[in-house]
Amino acid sequence: MQTTKREYETGYSLRRQHQFQVGDRVETCNHCLGTVVRLDRDEVGVFVVARLDILPGEFAYDPWDLEKIK
Repeated sequence: MQTTKREYETGYSLRRQHQFQVGDRVETCNHCLGTVVRLDRDEVGVFVVARLDILPGEFAYDPWDLEKIK
């Protein structure tokens, strides 16, 4: 039997995951700026896909690694 590590989701963590929308401007944990292109979920959890201003391509981030730019 395979054991799955699960993180407890509190009300705060659920709000954090859903604060991003497509088109939002964000800053990554290493201070790169970009735009959210989609929100997705896999067997590990929710992730945010962003296109960075300084690099070609799209990159997946944990919601905790991004800050929304107001």
